[in-house]
Amino acid sequence: MSAVPETSHITIGVAELADRLRDSRRPVLLDVRYDPQREGSGHAAFAQGHIPGAVHVDLPGELARPGRPEEGRHPLPEPGDLQASARRWGINEDSDIVVYDTRAGLSAGRAWWLLRWAGLESVRILDGGLGAWTAAGHPLSLEPSAPLPGDVVLTPGRLPVIDADQAAEYARRGLLFDARGTDAYERGHIPGALSLPAAANLGEAGTLLDPEALRARYATLLPGGQPQQPPGPAPFAVYCGSGVAAAFQVSVLAALDIPVALYPGSWSAWSADPRREAALGPGLDPADLESGG
Repeated sequence: MSAVPETSHITIGVAELADRLRDSRRPVLLDVRYDPQREGSGHAAFAQGHIPGAVHVDLPGELARPGRPEEGRHPLPEPGDLQASARRWGINEDSDIVVYDTRAGLSAGRAWWLLRWAGLESVRILDGGLGAWTAAGHPLSLEPSAPLPGDVVLTPGRLPVIDADQAAEYARRGLLFDARGTDAYERGHIPGALSLPAAANLGEAGTLLDPEALRARYATLLPGGQPQQPPGPAPFAVYCGSGVAAAFQVSVLAALDIPVALYPGSWSAWSADPRREAALGPGLDPADLESGG
């Protein structure tokens, strides 16, 4: 399958990014490499080579904050802290922003979601990430980045979020999606949640499936369309392990004009709450459901 068009308002292709980096008005480029199995490895990977001009973003330290176990592994950062980070990255009020990683967007989607949640409109994910960049023969840089401080003013709350109680209600009505892989889902998930792995949006090359294939996939998975009376701020909601892969899932659905709320605490918050039940094993296929009502 081919990648989504380079004019997508959610993603940007390698060729377009290379052209934009030659412009006088370059986008702010954020390297959001993150390995959930190796905390702290992103900065070392950045130092070994990154897209020229990129700024390293520490996902656990800058796209989250320390929190209590019942808040999950990656609670949303305080707005003031996020704004300070964005300015440190060189973001201004009129900046175009591109985020990338080495997980085809599964980590960079967290930066996309947070910046869109904070009121910035021109934020795109590099389709295929760093792998697509190097596969196309583009160079990497070893130079450290020191952008001029930006002046952006963030206005959080622009994308919908839900809490655990709302997640339970979405799940009860068959409107909550689990963006983790199938194995993690079967080891434990929110009762009633439907397995919808974020990684399944990607083709063999690590780029998004083309728009027609994505629309066909979700037409099959959501045969009833959008519910008329959703239980919260969006027709559907999504979670993952700690609000990272689910943010990428939100971006994919946004490209298809399917509004989805994020449960930031996700499974790491739900499973830390002794009041919450867990379901094991495979669940229902979304295609077997009627409209969530």
